[in-house]
Amino acid sequence: MMSRNKEKLVVEVVRAHNLMPKDGEGSSSPFVEVEFENQRLRTQVKYKDLNPVWNEKLVFHVADVADIPYRSVEVNIYNERKSGNNRNFLGKVRVSGSSIAKEGSEILQLYALDKRSLFSHIRGEISLKLYLTTKDLTNDLHLHQGNGTEPNSSTSSGVNNSAINTGEIKPIVITNEPGPTIIPHPHHVSSGSGFNGFGSGGGSNHEFSLKETSPHLGGGLSKKDKTSSTYDLVEQMLYLYVRVIRARELSINSGGEIMADVKLGNYRGITKRGSSSNPEWDQVFAFSKDCIQSSVVEIFVREREKDDFLGRIWFDLSEIPKRVPPDSQLAPQWYRMEDKKGEKGKGGEVMVSVWFGTQADEAFAEAWHSKAANVPFDGLCSVKSKVYLSPRLWYLRVTIIEAQDLVPGDKGASMMRFPEVSAKAQVGNQVLRTRIASATSKRGLSNPFWNEDMMFVVAEPFEDYLMVSVEDRIGTGRDEVLGRVLVPVTTIERRNDDKPVVSKWFSLEMHCNLGTDSKMMTTPFGSRIHLRLSLDGGYHVLDESTMYSSDMRPTEKQLWKSHIGVLEMGILGASGLMPMKMKEGKGSTTDAYCIAKYGQKWVRTRTVVDSLMPKWNEQYTWEVFDPCTVVTVGVFDNCHLDKNTTILGMGARDSRIGKVRIRLSTLESDRVYTHSYPLLMLHPTGVKKMGELHLAIRFSLANLANVLHMYIWPVLPKMHYVQPLSVSQVENLRYQATNVMAARLSRAEPPLGREVVDYMLDNDSHIWSMRRSKANFFRLVSVLSGVIAMGRSVELIRSWQKPVYSVLFLLLFLLLVWYPELILPFILLYLSFLGLWRYRGRPRHPVHMDIRLSHAEILYPDELDEEFDTFPTTQSAEMVRMRYDRLRSVAGRIQTVVGDLATQGERLQALLSWRDPRATFLFVLLCLVAAVGFYAVPCRVVVALWGLYEFRPPKFRSKLPSPALSFFRRLPTKADSLL
Repeated sequence: MMSRNKEKLVVEVVRAHNLMPKDGEGSSSPFVEVEFENQRLRTQVKYKDLNPVWNEKLVFHVADVADIPYRSVEVNIYNERKSGNNRNFLGKVRVSGSSIAKEGSEILQLYALDKRSLFSHIRGEISLKLYLTTKDLTNDLHLHQGNGTEPNSSTSSGVNNSAINTGEIKPIVITNEPGPTIIPHPHHVSSGSGFNGFGSGGGSNHEFSLKETSPHLGGGLSKKDKTSSTYDLVEQMLYLYVRVIRARELSINSGGEIMADVKLGNYRGITKRGSSSNPEWDQVFAFSKDCIQSSVVEIFVREREKDDFLGRIWFDLSEIPKRVPPDSQLAPQWYRMEDKKGEKGKGGEVMVSVWFGTQADEAFAEAWHSKAANVPFDGLCSVKSKVYLSPRLWYLRVTIIEAQDLVPGDKGASMMRFPEVSAKAQVGNQVLRTRIASATSKRGLSNPFWNEDMMFVVAEPFEDYLMVSVEDRIGTGRDEVLGRVLVPVTTIERRNDDKPVVSKWFSLEMHCNLGTDSKMMTTPFGSRIHLRLSLDGGYHVLDESTMYSSDMRPTEKQLWKSHIGVLEMGILGASGLMPMKMKEGKGSTTDAYCIAKYGQKWVRTRTVVDSLMPKWNEQYTWEVFDPCTVVTVGVFDNCHLDKNTTILGMGARDSRIGKVRIRLSTLESDRVYTHSYPLLMLHPTGVKKMGELHLAIRFSLANLANVLHMYIWPVLPKMHYVQPLSVSQVENLRYQATNVMAARLSRAEPPLGREVVDYMLDNDSHIWSMRRSKANFFRLVSVLSGVIAMGRSVELIRSWQKPVYSVLFLLLFLLLVWYPELILPFILLYLSFLGLWRYRGRPRHPVHMDIRLSHAEILYPDELDEEFDTFPTTQSAEMVRMRYDRLRSVAGRIQTVVGDLATQGERLQALLSWRDPRATFLFVLLCLVAAVGFYAVPCRVVVALWGLYEFRPPKFRSKLPSPALSFFRRLPTKADSLL
């Protein structure tokens, strides 16, 4: 039987994940130091790795195994600095000895890293395995003579002699071979060192950064032409325009359909079919200068499904004129065609016009482009650029007050129970219900009272009806309709302020038919309902999140103010796009187009077919009413061009490629910003760069004084503060507004799909995401970092490590105490100088998507799978249980923090609550003495003495807590009453 003192404790350090960067370059060089019973041991250093894998065993001697449950193992992770012997703290874990198992029953555990102090910035997890063994491990070890800090040792195992020994017992280090990857606890599936190659180092990747470009805006002309004032934010592109209008005097015997072909080299455009007698097409074809491979352009007129042409004309490109807007359009002319024999007398005539122009030409938007040569006729509409105006949305307020003289459908059944009467309001697909007016008497059924407000979203032109029905709950899931009323939305009164509209009584009918032919309704007895209806135009209908909304104006146009500036955007092109679909099995391709949304104006560029580096060079303009708004530009892949095209991983929907948000208030006035923005998308495999979008932006202000005045105005219209809406109500109405917006835009031609509207309006931002929760938490930590840094500075001064600074601060403190009227001017003057000093380092580029801020540089696969899961979930019960347990773990930490904050607040309340009579007596007595003291001694003297006491040198201080802090910590809290 082996004695207990021969047993050893083995701490197997497997790996860490998502550590905090500490070297100033976006990464860390971590190592682990383990301490047990005055024995310390450290692992190797993993240089520049935020997801290090060690797989090392640290072996400690155990003096008494019986004391193991009463001991603890402390695991600290540090970052090794390049210079000096200092190190950065990355996190710690304290493992109780009661959780240490015997060898053979050990399991791999994942521990979240804890802070060393309240002000530490810590993140990440570490995987450990702790167990007791009786094996003599030293017999199988190969001793290392070095210090054991080489990153990748070539030996398979060995002893690290660099352990920091503070006792008599010498610990042992065992370094295992790398071996296979060990999978951590199922709650967290680690991605190893660099998940799928995305952000393995956690540093600032140049690939994901914003880049400034130098395009030749305005065509690079030395002299401004007539289009420079309107198309100076794009590169001028030269096109050959051919407008084919009609034909006549064709020599045709059959009654077949006639069409025209326009041919330029290898590119060919075909018109729609016309009648055989006098065919008329009126179509425009645009051939890019890059596609011109011939010196002539030919126009053929032929019958459908026949190769022989009826007539032909051609133009020499060197003789075609150039048109520059605002010149008038070139007048079309009749041209005599030659037949297939070359004779001009029998081929008939065709009316055409041919000219060279740029994308500033009026015919550009409606033209068939040479890049879309293989697009069928039914897909041509979705290729052209369009401008959409989103419908004007209104809030419909419905106040259901009461009902009178209701008659139950089954009087016998109603006498056997208490009736439960409620009112239901419906507008389109939006349904809301009042509370149940439970009745204990006959009057409760016949005259229920609610007085409840309901809000709906409706769009102009008003095509919906408001239907209010009174129902009686007669069983589970069974409601009996006692009467309905149908009100057209067009007849409802509009209001711009909070003045109440006049309420009205409406007769309840049993049958309501929306048809025009059947209007018969049966009226029971004379039941009626009391309603107050209004269309509230003083609100702004929120269809976007308020954090990046593009419009804050109220619905009613009478309340609009004049615009304060103009936003001009040139959508130049994209580069390096990812292929999105397979085309006829011949390879991958992308048919990309852009959507830009600001206010009520949505613009859609033309679709550049089959190109991973599309060039749009289209310029658009918006009026700006508020500088603190955001313009959103999204890039999509068009899936409606060819039915034979296979979408990679998607259905018949336009695929998302990425989007860019730009806040106008961060732009300087009248400056042209030309940048390439990375298009970042979060996929189930991690964050991917889908390409780069090239934009040119200019924000021009009409009057700087008006813009500065805007900063003191409320963000939302007046009605949002006079009659505010609840948070849940705003979220529900935003969802309804998105549905109404998507339904109306889908009726345009070409339609904007629901997937496009949802992506542009961030309709899925309310879904739970562990990644977003972490990102928001670290945003909060970053906000508080300034206060934390100030506290550290004060603590540094109190420590007298730099006596000169401490003396200067103390003198300044005494000066401000003696002349308190200087405190506020001094603070404001300091803030002014600080702002002026930071002017040199102001941002010179627009903001863009930040993967580090979004917490997307290193992700758990399971967290990504959870974020992309549908709602409600489609995962198995075991997976849902695992995620629920993880959520409980996170919520438990939040619960502990909230409980600690509540404890401190309850201790403040306990000062005067007499829950602890002795503590309250001491506090009251101290307040009386302090009142007399403050009356007798000037306040500035008291503050000066307090400052001198607090900033006394450390050798005059006690290491014990102050009496006031000790007294506060002894106060009772309500935590004693918690179960």
